[in-house]
Amino acid sequence: MIDVTRQINAVDRTVSARMLDKGEGRAVTISQTYATDLDDLWDACTNAERLPRWFLPVSGELRLGGRYQLEGNAGGTVERCDPPHGFSATWEYEGSVSWIEVRLTAVSETSTRFALEHVFYIGNDHWTEFGPGAAGIGWDMSFLGLFLYLSSGGIADPAQVEAWFATDDGRRFLMSAADAWCAADIAGGADADVARGMADRSGAAYTAVPEQA
Repeated sequence: MIDVTRQINAVDRTVSARMLDKGEGRAVTISQTYATDLDDLWDACTNAERLPRWFLPVSGELRLGGRYQLEGNAGGTVERCDPPHGFSATWEYEGSVSWIEVRLTAVSETSTRFALEHVFYIGNDHWTEFGPGAAGIGWDMSFLGLFLYLSSGGIADPAQVEAWFATDDGRRFLMSAADAWCAADIAGGADADVARGMADRSGAAYTAVPEQA
C-alpha cells in the first residue's frame, strides 16, 4: 500500500526565478533521499534497461552529446555528464525547449539525495494556466515510481503504479502534489491567488477522468 502523506512529505520542492537568454524563466526543483548508494542510484537514473522499470522507456545515445527520446514524452540532447554525480540535458516536447539537471549527492554509504531541476521560460500560455505543477506533479509521480522501484527490490510493476494514479488514493496524491507545488510557488514569490488558481488547474488536469470512446 502506498502511503500518500509519507511520500508527499518525503519530497522537497522549490520554485525560483531565473533570467534566461531570451527572457524570464522559472526553476522547478524536486528532491528526495533514497535508501541506496550513489552508484546504484546513478545506474537507476541512466541505465536504459532500468529506466522503464520506474520512469519511461528510452532510446538513443545516453552519453555526452547524445540524443535521447523518452517513449511518448520528451527528447533532447545530453549537454553535461559527470558520473555518478549528475547530468544535464535539454527537454524538448511539442515544439518547446526547457532544461533539466540531475544532481546526486551521497548522504551516507546507503542513502543518496536525488535532486532534479527543470528550468522553463514562463512567457507562454501554458505556464500562465498551469504554473509549476504542470511539470512538478509529473516529477512527483516519477519520484514515487523510483521510491517504489527501489524499496521493492526492483519488482514494482510500473503498469500497476500507473493504474494506481486513477484510484481515489492516487488522485489524492496528485492533488496533494498540486497543493505542495502551490506552496512552493508562493514561497518563491508568486501571488497567492494566482498560484492557487494555477495549482487547481494543474491538479484538475492530472486527475481528469478520460472520456470513454
